[in-house]
Amino acid sequence: MARRKRLLTAARARGLRLLVLDVDGVLTDGGLWFGPRGEVQKRFHVRDGHGIKLLQQAGIAVAVISGRRSAAVARRCKELGIRHVFQGVADKWLVLERLLQRLELTPAEVVCVGDDTPDIPLFLRAGYAVTVSDAHPLALAAADRATTLPGGQGAVRELCDWLLRARSAV
Repeated sequence: MARRKRLLTAARARGLRLLVLDVDGVLTDGGLWFGPRGEVQKRFHVRDGHGIKLLQQAGIAVAVISGRRSAAVARRCKELGIRHVFQGVADKWLVLERLLQRLELTPAEVVCVGDDTPDIPLFLRAGYAVTVSDAHPLALAAADRATTLPGGQGAVRELCDWLLRARSAV
């Protein structure tokens, strides 16, 4: 479902108030490690976390909407001060729509980051849609822009840097 790509202009970047992140394949490399007791373990990139903190300091709220449930995600989000965390979500748009109502925001004020087909409904409604470089081809086609880095390897930090640079552009 390809669409016309929108540029990240300074005006568009300044209008973004909420970053919505998928987890598996975005904040992680998409791999799942199972511990000896069956627990799922995930690896997060420290630079992604720092980028998230920089965005929050710049006044951009951050939310996580994930189709899977994970104690590791809850812990990482708590460490980063991410207050809006939704796990085990089947309909990501419905959850985001409710969050937007609560935060009194519009879809145009949202940048969404995903990597696969469950993220496409968010991409089609968000003010700006980004996917990681190693995303599914349908997600790549639906997004406005792809990172140069793959998920879990600093792609979120790359996006945070884009947003902060674009917001400060004259």
